[in-house]
Amino acid sequence: MSTIASSLVPMLPRLRRYALALCKVGDIADDLVQTACEKALASQRQTLDLSFDAWMFRILRNSWIDRLRRQKTRGEEIDIVEHSDIGAFDGFSIPENRLVLKKTMEAIGRLPQDQRELLLLVCVEELSYRDAAEVLDLPIGTVMSRLARARRKLAEDVGIEAGQLL
Repeated sequence: MSTIASSLVPMLPRLRRYALALCKVGDIADDLVQTACEKALASQRQTLDLSFDAWMFRILRNSWIDRLRRQKTRGEEIDIVEHSDIGAFDGFSIPENRLVLKKTMEAIGRLPQDQRELLLLVCVEELSYRDAAEVLDLPIGTVMSRLARARRKLAEDVGIEAGQLL
């Protein structure tokens, strides 16, 4: 066993205590201690200007500072186990959804002005039929028939089947 390895073992509780004081999270403290030990074991310590203890605490502190810097540039980390509701990107759904959205926006743009306004008020802005009728100064029956025609035309242009209308 090397002299560094034999000196590390009795120092582990002190390193962990210091790491906990720095980061206040047990898992991260353990990671910091492990990183510091790995760096110490991988190095060929040549300098004797620092005591072994001071050298190890410096490695641990520098590892903590490096982690903070990475965190600033990378952003917040989340534990995937705690957030199982996050789905994986399959590579198809997002581009496909973008194409469908583009096709839908183009189809909305081709609707007559009166149908387009009504569709946007009811389906996008979520106004009730009555509120949309007031905004456009139309009878509610006209709102209902224009909206039905707009939805039907949009469904035809986008390729949505009759049971899946907006």
